[in-house]
Amino acid sequence: MSLTLVLIRHAKSDWDNPLLDDHDRPLNDRGRHAAPRIGAWLRDTGINPEQVICSTARRTQETWSGIASQLPDPVTASYSNAIYHADPATILTKIQQADTSPLAIIGHNPGIGSIAYALCAKPPTHPKFGFYPTGASLILRFDVENWAQIEPGMGEVIAFTVPRDLKPEPS
Repeated sequence: MSLTLVLIRHAKSDWDNPLLDDHDRPLNDRGRHAAPRIGAWLRDTGINPEQVICSTARRTQETWSGIASQLPDPVTASYSNAIYHADPATILTKIQQADTSPLAIIGHNPGIGSIAYALCAKPPTHPKFGFYPTGASLILRFDVENWAQIEPGMGEVIAFTVPRDLKPEPS
């Protein structure tokens, strides 16, 4: 048996309003256009998450909404404040507590990029992988029976992309 994990950094957020708390920042235009493209990429890759754990930040929620708009059967995400600016260990714990596959985690750097790197048996050669820019999305496969068994260095990279690599926004 194998399990599939998708690690997504939120799409590009808006910094125009200095009075907004970081948690409340929305996506900017670029981010609102990128999120559906990530969803189309997941769909075209054959990935339709059965469980989504998303940070409670507005920008991650808006990212999931855009992604979900392109999936054939999107699930309702569960929102976790623990994912908001989580360190890699916290994200790994959330993954290990999951109960279904494919699983998607939508979070923030540096945690989401760090756990992505840590879980790869062999990181992708994509030049942007080390930066894990906004909208970066990694699909990993683990040859385990349940999520509690995964550890760093066990994930086989299936695909990695960033929004600039993707087709224009779907209509």
